[in-house]
Amino acid sequence: MEPSWLTQGLPHLWLPYTQMKTTPPPLAVSRSDGVRLYLDDGRVLIDGISSWWTAAHGYNHPHIREAVTRQLELMPHVMLGGLAHEPACRLAKRLSDMLPGDLGHVFFCESGSVAVEIAMKMAVQYWINRGERGRTRFVSFRGGYHGDTLATMSVCDPDEGMHTLFKGAMAEQLLTDLPRTPEKAGAFERFLAAHAHEIAAVITEPLVQGAGGMRFHDGETLKAMRAACDRHGVLLIVDEIFTGFGRLGSMFACDQAGIVPDIMTLSKALTGGTMALACAVARAHVFEAFLGDDAGMALMHGPTYMGNPLACAAANASLDLFEREPRLEQARAIEAQLRVELERARKLAGVVDVRVKGAIGVIELEKISDLNGLKRRFVEAGVWIRPFGNIVYTTPPLVIGADDLGILASTMVRVVAEAGA
Repeated sequence: MEPSWLTQGLPHLWLPYTQMKTTPPPLAVSRSDGVRLYLDDGRVLIDGISSWWTAAHGYNHPHIREAVTRQLELMPHVMLGGLAHEPACRLAKRLSDMLPGDLGHVFFCESGSVAVEIAMKMAVQYWINRGERGRTRFVSFRGGYHGDTLATMSVCDPDEGMHTLFKGAMAEQLLTDLPRTPEKAGAFERFLAAHAHEIAAVITEPLVQGAGGMRFHDGETLKAMRAACDRHGVLLIVDEIFTGFGRLGSMFACDQAGIVPDIMTLSKALTGGTMALACAVARAHVFEAFLGDDAGMALMHGPTYMGNPLACAAANASLDLFEREPRLEQARAIEAQLRVELERARKLAGVVDVRVKGAIGVIELEKISDLNGLKRRFVEAGVWIRPFGNIVYTTPPLVIGADDLGILASTMVRVVAEAGA
């Protein structure tokens, strides 16, 4: 029986990515702990998704909980307009110290989509402040995803499904292929040469295109992108909202490629999945373009809850855990185990590909005919796996043990086998 709070509240709750008329009701969760979700009806699920890739340290980590509790007793929130506070200053300094190169100027906000919008706004105004008007367009890539707000939808792959409805309501951007091969790198170079005069920035997800289908590429692709942007005088925005904070076995995906973007966006695991927080971080030359005697050169942007002290306290505690506990080694251990255990799915009927990068494991299918039915099978098997498009994937908390990870992987293989039988 569903709890009263769900039956009474659900008719008034508009859920994400959900056809509210036909989709089965959501599962009622009463609490979370470690890598498990506890349902109101007594069932327990091993979480293979980390709540949209955020819960790097698992749920309810005592260090983060205690940090938020202490901050709540001191000061839940003050505006950053004309004021400052220790959690935000400390977090900005720590992020600047750990990010590559001179990425050292942190602009906080509340969500990943907004962080990308801020990065886009920074890029456009960067050129305006330098006296180069007309550089207002962005280059993005097929298979890419950067958010659901109007500006961010304009730099997502328009053929990936959820954004095609809004064609005509969004700015028309420039779409091309990732420079994965020498031939495509050459084509990308020519593309930039033809459009550099109108480009504010190139925007990309590094090493993994997440919501576009968990598509992987290597560090050489990023290096080619960075070099081409430098040759043609174009800014590079790297969206590390998914890949940042250990998901790929390094703190940031850019570390594996040895590149420094002009602007980087961060969110999701920034607070360990505890509070809403995001940021856009700029290099020195970008930040300095906003300095001057003219007040109009300033970045005129200010989310109400930017740099919220509670969220910053959670993020500082999350960074403590990355310093004290072996999260990167855990991500690499997850990668090694998934490579072995998911490989059994490669020869199953209907399987197109099996791929693993860091703490991400993917089984790609020719198609998924009954998405809701497949989701239901995973719940019945005791795991929280959310297939989308034509992929079944896992992005577990980095703290997951080998036994629980084995259950996730074996269940993925078994359910896919049963669905294809």
